[in-house]
Amino acid sequence: MQAETKISCTKRLSRIEGQVRGLAKMVEDDRYCIDIVTQIAAVRAALRKVEEEVLRDHVAHCVEHAIQSGDAEEQRTKIAELMAVFGRASG
Repeated sequence: MQAETKISCTKRLSRIEGQVRGLAKMVEDDRYCIDIVTQIAAVRAALRKVEEEVLRDHVAHCVEHAIQSGDAEEQRTKIAELMAVFGRASG
């Protein structure tokens, strides 16, 4: 992972960690269900952003490297990994 992406993802994940702690507090405090569900949706959206950033970095560096290397086996491996990730995301 590139240093810039790593820093960005770490910051985002720290914020998400705070959001999840806030969610636990909302549940403990018997907050209104819809408010809790709304915050859960916000956490999921934030996690999707981190996922997108990591995938973007992976494609820009790892997959690009495999393509440039000319190594057919490495290329197949990287494409299979991406297909597996996308398959899990849509399932």
